[in-house]
Amino acid sequence: MQIEGKNVLVTGASRGLGAALVSAALEEGAAKVYATARNPDDLPHQDDPRVVPLRLDITDPDQIRAAAEQAPDVDLLINNAGQLEGHDLLDDTLHAHRAAMETNYFGPLMVTRAFAPILKQRPEAGIVNILALLSLGNMRAKGGYCASKAAAWSLTSGLRALLAGDDIGVFSVFPGAMDTAMMEGSKVKKTPPEEVAHQILAGVRADREDIAPDPMSQKLLPMFAQDPKGFERMVAKW
Repeated sequence: MQIEGKNVLVTGASRGLGAALVSAALEEGAAKVYATARNPDDLPHQDDPRVVPLRLDITDPDQIRAAAEQAPDVDLLINNAGQLEGHDLLDDTLHAHRAAMETNYFGPLMVTRAFAPILKQRPEAGIVNILALLSLGNMRAKGGYCASKAAAWSLTSGLRALLAGDDIGVFSVFPGAMDTAMMEGSKVKKTPPEEVAHQILAGVRADREDIAPDPMSQKLLPMFAQDPKGFERMVAKW
């Protein structure tokens, strides 16, 4: 799927990977980019006439409906918004785990349901779900987060099957560690979000259903494919 000339919507676009995806889409010739955030005043690139800022909390059904009404010509939906909640599976509060599911699973589900009728009317359309390497294995220090991303991975697989007949590409993205606020304080080697964003769009252009957008994921995603149980055991020790 080409990016040039397309209308793109990015959730969670105020910072980090979301802001980088807006920049990358503009650089690759998108006709229009709907940049969404809970607070539109925080969105970058508002001086670019191709950028349309929208208020969108992906856990709020009313705001999702309003966004779909204000963006009736989206070709490429990028479900990027997420949060790092729900850590220890046994000790963290259930509220934290539910918050992770609300944002990382139900959020993309509700947004996709709102925009699917629009995408079905476009001549070439796609959905990009930003998952994580931790969708594929559960890290003990981030158990609830991993579970919510695993649910989003399953959601993505289901959407791919459901929308195949509508000629809508559905892309799974499995980034590793990125140099964003979510990873602040981590000593692991991190990839700048700008590089990750460009690799994601390159994967979309190449119609790669499973996208490994950084060195860590390019190394570990094939490992998971070859030895899922070994991958599970490795991640559990992180």
